Amino acid sequence: MPFAAMEQDKGNSVKYLLVKDDETGWGIYDKPLRCFGCGIGWFCFLTGLLCPLVWYYGTFLYFSNHYRKDPRERAGLAASAIAVSLSLSLSVSLSLL
Repeated sequence: MPFAAMEQDKGNSVKYLLVKDDETGWGIYDKPLRCFGCGIGWFCFLTGLLCPLVWYYGTFLYFSNHYRKDPRERAGLAASAIAVSLSLSLSVSLSLL
């Protein structure tokens, strides 16, 4: 696994080296996200507006730490989890009326 290396010269400035993947030469976050470039999390959130069951899939991925593969996925998966919690709390509060 490639890692970022830092070198410090005499002027106390830190030089950062570019992190690249060994096989392809791409940086770790240069590869486009799946699902039309927006990531599986935001795809689940947007698709969940039409079919709310997809939010549950995104929530499952969020709580199973799917975002550790690519941290850019975390925001979309969290949005799906928030949508599920809001929809559940709304349905429970409406059923109590």
